[in-house]
Amino acid sequence: MRFTPVLTRMFPNDWYVAPLGELATIRSGGTPSRSTPAYWGGDIPWVTTGEVKGATITTAQECITRKGLERSAARLERTGTILIALYGQGPTRGRVARLGIEAATNQACAAIAPRSALLSEFLFHFLIGNYDSLRGLSNKGSQDNLSGALIKRFEISVPPIPEQCAISEALSDADRLLGEMKALIAKKRAVKQAVMQLLLTGKTRLLDVGGEWEMKQINNLATVDPENLSSSTDPDFSFNYISLEQVDAGRLLGVSVEVFRTAPSRARRVLRHDDVLMSTVRPNLMAHLHFTSQIPLAVCSTGFAVLRARPDAANAGYLFAHLFGYVVNSRIERILAGSNYPAISSRDVRMIELPCPPTVAEQTAIAAVLSDMD
Repeated sequence: MRFTPVLTRMFPNDWYVAPLGELATIRSGGTPSRSTPAYWGGDIPWVTTGEVKGATITTAQECITRKGLERSAARLERTGTILIALYGQGPTRGRVARLGIEAATNQACAAIAPRSALLSEFLFHFLIGNYDSLRGLSNKGSQDNLSGALIKRFEISVPPIPEQCAISEALSDADRLLGEMKALIAKKRAVKQAVMQLLLTGKTRLLDVGGEWEMKQINNLATVDPENLSSSTDPDFSFNYISLEQVDAGRLLGVSVEVFRTAPSRARRVLRHDDVLMSTVRPNLMAHLHFTSQIPLAVCSTGFAVLRARPDAANAGYLFAHLFGYVVNSRIERILAGSNYPAISSRDVRMIELPCPPTVAEQTAIAAVLSDMD
């Protein structure tokens, strides 16, 4: 085995660097032997690039189950095999998974079986940590792809086996802690959803003010798309732009500085403090935002409807909460059911009805509780 000298690399003296192809068997696709009848005739877990998500696959429920072999370009892989997604749009290409069960894969995944000098668990963590470098290997063309040949040339820094064990154990402990935190977050989200159902429908009242709830159209509660940049805007006007991709379920992930002359054609909706951004393109992804930031000269995409609450009719936080609730989303689903494109219009938004308490004060109290839970 030819190892790369570690003379100029910042590693301990007992580490070495070698191409992955010299440390593991790498393959993809291939037809399994007919001597594996359960594989050919039974229900088998099947891993595609969609199931390669940076985790260990431990149950068949995390895979697609197929009846027997449906494609010839497939192979049954053993527990401990590392998978790398070779193809895929967006962030999929270069993602890694580790098999905790026997499962079938096809030519879209590289299956890596480490040899004795390399522990499967260590390799799994190493590849996750070098995700960007893996993607950087991709062939360039109409669609960037990885290949088995490229993966074989990828260099791995290898410590002695005892150190591989210690590193893997430490990182696995961190993964378990993150898993527990995610489970706790999921539990709290479920609690919040239950509270939302009670508070946003009037089943539980926060203020002893009496009065009946009634259904009101968003158009009566807020001005929809109140300000837009016109074609006569100064070409040198500079602003902070918020695109659909920069909003994730109530979180602003970032902004970009644009100049009107060269800005995206969707960069048109002017934002003010306390505006609510409602995603109208793929609204099921819930890329909604309560804009309470002090970002100056903010403009968002026309992929959002901007709701500016009428002071005498609605609280912005209350409107924002409803965008994640059952009433609004069931209405959106009905609208999308008759459409060929996953989007709704600003007119659709104006017509959506939601339950409202008799006073803005009660809306404000509800919004405060749900905001505190967030």
